Amino acid sequence: MNICLVAGARPNFIKLAPIIHAAEKAAKEGKDISFTLVYTGRKGDSTLEDSLFADLRIDEPQVYLGVDCENLNELTGHVMSAFDDYLSESKNDVVIVVDDLASTMAAAIVTKKKGILLAHLVAGTRSFDINMPKEINRLVIDGLSDLLFTAGISNNSIVNKEGGNLSKVYMVGNILMDTLRENYNRLRRPEELSELGIEDGAYIVFTINRKVLLANEMELESLLSAMISNAGEKPIVAVLRPRAEEAVNKALKAISKEGFIKMLRPMSYLEFGYLTAHAQGIITDSGNVAEEATFNGVACITLNSYTEHIETVKEGSNVLVGEDADVLAEYVKQMAAGEWKKSNVPDRWDGRSAERIISILLG
Repeated sequence: MNICLVAGARPNFIKLAPIIHAAEKAAKEGKDISFTLVYTGRKGDSTLEDSLFADLRIDEPQVYLGVDCENLNELTGHVMSAFDDYLSESKNDVVIVVDDLASTMAAAIVTKKKGILLAHLVAGTRSFDINMPKEINRLVIDGLSDLLFTAGISNNSIVNKEGGNLSKVYMVGNILMDTLRENYNRLRRPEELSELGIEDGAYIVFTINRKVLLANEMELESLLSAMISNAGEKPIVAVLRPRAEEAVNKALKAISKEGFIKMLRPMSYLEFGYLTAHAQGIITDSGNVAEEATFNGVACITLNSYTEHIETVKEGSNVLVGEDADVLAEYVKQMAAGEWKKSNVPDRWDGRSAERIISILLG
């Protein structure tokens, strides 16, 4: 069996790495299995740090489709064309696509048109906001897929309610935890923590990337003010993309709070993993960061009104505050005081998701 693994962005590699390791292990045990890692972007993509593949202990993609454009419709068309050419020249028994990107949807459509078995990793996630481009991608990909690999019961319920055949839905668990568990002892403490005199377990991590939050200046200023005013003596450190850092710095200047959030450089997977795993708390709008916080048992506040994995709230360490600065203030106060709800690791978030996937594929 030859598996084609399609990555459309950096987070996809983090979720595909465990499948690569599990496939390599199965091959060493004599199983008839091989894989090809395909990246829809170009070689030398600046969004992929130099250390990423070494950190994940995987080789670079064997195939680069070379698509690089910002317009989502244009990107979809280019990926479809390039991936069609690749599939025409290669023998693949199954294609695994990840998450909900435009490139993911493009690869899914081409796979089905070629009559190749299609598997969706992290299936059944919904915001229930059809105005979100990614929501459309999710619906299309899940609708086309022959195999739906979900992270939890809530995701199973969604695809079942939408008419998904039970025989093609598999709750394999959250594959992010495979990568985190495997690399936990390899995580590296960022030098900046020592330079700033910050001890483990005594700081709050802040990340933000949602365009709607960054675009609303007054709302962003209110959220930042609520964070800073209620964090007490706990330092807040941030790892932000350039666009987000610019918006946050502008908002901090507007509320006369420059320097109250320590801006750290972009970090490798192993460094950022350490930063979040050893924090007292995390304030983020990232679902992936919130999921890892639940696995690590770290208090987490999500700046959103929904989560794709409600387990992080029902069982885990996560709470949702939307864009409400008053609610945020109350939770930050609790976080800084070390007062947080008890949490558990959800079912099958045990670091064995990739093993389950390979077992299913080999039948």
